Amino acid sequence: MEKQNTLDYINQMFPTEASLSGVEPLMQKIHSEIRRVDAEILTAVRQQSNSGTKAREDLAAATSVVQELMNKIREIKTKAEQSETMVQEICRDIKKLDFAKKHITTTITALHRLTMLVSAVEQLQVMASKRHYKEAAAQLEAVNQLCSHFEAYRDIPKITELREKFKSIKQVLKSHVFSDFSSLGTGKETEESNLLQQLSDASLVVDALEPSVREELVKIFCNRELTSYQQIFEGAELAKLDKTERRYAWIKRRLRTNEEIWKIFPRSWHIDYLLCIQFCKLTRSQLVEILVSMKEKPDVATLLTALQRTLEFEEELAEKFGGGTRSKDAVDDNEETEMSGNKSQTVSDIRKKYEKKLATHDGSQHEELHGEKDSSVPGAGFNFRGIISSCFEPHLSVYIELEEKTLLDSLEKEMLEETWEIEEGSQTNILSSSIKVFVIIRRSLKRCSALTRNQTLFNLFKAFQKVLKAYATKLFARLPKGGTGIVAAATGIEGQIKTSDKDERVICYIVNTAEYCHKTCGELADNVSKLIDAQFADRVDMSEVQDEFSAVITKSLITLVHGIETKFDSEMAAMSRVPWSTLESVGDQSDYVNGINLILTSSIPVLGSLLSPIYFQFFLDKLASSLGPRFYLNVFKCKQISETGAQQMLLDTQAVKTILLEIPSLGKQTAGAASYSKFVSREMSKAEALLKVILSPIDSVADTYCALLPEGTLTEFQRLLELKGLKKADQQSILDDFNKRGSGICQPTIMASSVVTSTPNTSIAPTITNAAASPGAIISREDVLTRAAALGRGAATNGFKRFLALTEAAKDRKDGPFRKLFNG
Repeated sequence: MEKQNTLDYINQMFPTEASLSGVEPLMQKIHSEIRRVDAEILTAVRQQSNSGTKAREDLAAATSVVQELMNKIREIKTKAEQSETMVQEICRDIKKLDFAKKHITTTITALHRLTMLVSAVEQLQVMASKRHYKEAAAQLEAVNQLCSHFEAYRDIPKITELREKFKSIKQVLKSHVFSDFSSLGTGKETEESNLLQQLSDASLVVDALEPSVREELVKIFCNRELTSYQQIFEGAELAKLDKTERRYAWIKRRLRTNEEIWKIFPRSWHIDYLLCIQFCKLTRSQLVEILVSMKEKPDVATLLTALQRTLEFEEELAEKFGGGTRSKDAVDDNEETEMSGNKSQTVSDIRKKYEKKLATHDGSQHEELHGEKDSSVPGAGFNFRGIISSCFEPHLSVYIELEEKTLLDSLEKEMLEETWEIEEGSQTNILSSSIKVFVIIRRSLKRCSALTRNQTLFNLFKAFQKVLKAYATKLFARLPKGGTGIVAAATGIEGQIKTSDKDERVICYIVNTAEYCHKTCGELADNVSKLIDAQFADRVDMSEVQDEFSAVITKSLITLVHGIETKFDSEMAAMSRVPWSTLESVGDQSDYVNGINLILTSSIPVLGSLLSPIYFQFFLDKLASSLGPRFYLNVFKCKQISETGAQQMLLDTQAVKTILLEIPSLGKQTAGAASYSKFVSREMSKAEALLKVILSPIDSVADTYCALLPEGTLTEFQRLLELKGLKKADQQSILDDFNKRGSGICQPTIMASSVVTSTPNTSIAPTITNAAASPGAIISREDVLTRAAALGRGAATNGFKRFLALTEAAKDRKDGPFRKLFNG
């Protein structure tokens, strides 16, 4: 209640007048509480007074105890120092005695070991003289250990004398062991029954001597074993390539014959392993000499036989000793060789046998040919594969030449058997010869990769490139050709390319085949780069071959376009033969338009079903860029065009344009139809504009020509006047007026010229300058409609009424050749 207001407290206790009756009892209660508190305070004060006195007494007692403790600590420290001095005095004599005992013990041990060393050396000398190799081997180990204890005493004369004596004993043992081992292989082991046991014990002595002794002994043994081999196969009779197999038979027979005898050598020596390494090195040097000394190229069958036998032998050694691993898969055993020449069957047999051999060895579990593999072979990483066979690498050019000839012959055979048709039900639409060519190449690749994966494989890859280029050339040669007559020779331009429906299908097959070859060439290069050694992998490239097939695709599609163009020749000629100057009325579309429609409806669906979207789009672009300008130029080939003829031709142009625009849907490929339609509309609009200029009045023909054909030339304009039927005299004034305009005279007077050039689909400019108006005046939309209605006289004819009906119908269309005419 310390924060509570006193008045508030009183008001709380006595809220009403009636409650004031309790004031007296409350006051009594408060006085009683005051008295109780005063009593407690007095008691506390008294207790505090007594506690202060006791605390001072306790502090004095504690201080006295601490002082006493410090005195005892000083006394204990003094006694400890006295005790330490006493102990040192007592142990001084004992320490001297301990050092003396240690020295005496060391001396006794050294003298005992010296005695043992002297005795052991004397015993070893006796054992060496008597050739007790087994005991001597154990004694050598003991002497070696004893000598190690005297390394610190090398300068003592007695120790030096003993070490020299031990060294001479080891020399004696070495000479005895080498002398005894020299009798191995001479036949004495059969005469003396204990000789093999003695040599086995001698091997223990060799192990106890320095490692260099064992290396020297093994080297001498291997050289002696291979001496007879070197003498035999350096002779004139066996130093031939076709005797290579007999070399490997010799070492196998030697290993098999001496297997029991060579058990005298410890397994850790690996005599057969080291002997095979020496044999491989010696064999390689002899084969190199044979190959280099040959005056003529080696026979392919003989060369491959030797190489195959060498690879088999290397594989056996690798399996036996675990030397190296094959990093790439072996070839299948079901591949056939198709070599030509009188040795073809022999070469085929060689390869098939080797492929089967590799197939049996493929995988992690192999059957060992000569016992179990010893994984503890020193230098087990030694790669036997290639140690001999690599010497054949520089001489395998004859093999590559034979492979290349075989591939080219197979290509010729496949091309002769090619039907240039696709089997029914095929989904690829590619020629069967391409698949067969790559199958043959794949077999050749597997054959070669089984023999070598170095320079020879790379040379074979270059042969693949040559064969594939030859195939591309043959595909190119199959394309239909133009004329090669006197005119073509004189002009340097091929004549017309006539293609039948079958020719068009064949061209599509060639396109698809070239595309397949282009893709498969890349895959072939990837496979070769994985098989070939790393140093050649970066040089494996098929880009040149792929460029060849790309060129075939491009030429095929262009030929296809030329073939379609050639079919249009008769229709274009029919168009120019129509008497445009004497037509009396405008009717339905002309016969040549129907002919164009028939040509496209018969060819395009087939082409669309055979060509891929990207190549069909390329074909469409080339076709549009050819037919549009050609139709435009063909108008100029007509002799004379009347107004009625121009109206009819304008309708024909619109029909041709519609036909061309429907080609994507006709071929059922509309992926790139938008860009194609834009291109067709732009090109055909030029022909429509030309015809509208012909329909224009003579007094405004120049203005109309500049408006609709701003890029036109003077020559075309003059030819256009001739098409209108103007005489030379009448043309001259118009030409003079046109010449005064200059090259850019049309631009400032035609406000809509930029619209014409930027919107190729426009059939006519939105606004045309009136010839009678002042410069810069603009004709309104109504004036343009009036002029369009006045383009032809004789509007009462049925044909022209149909023309007007077409233009009225065009108003309601969102696009079309007449749409721009009605846009204000």
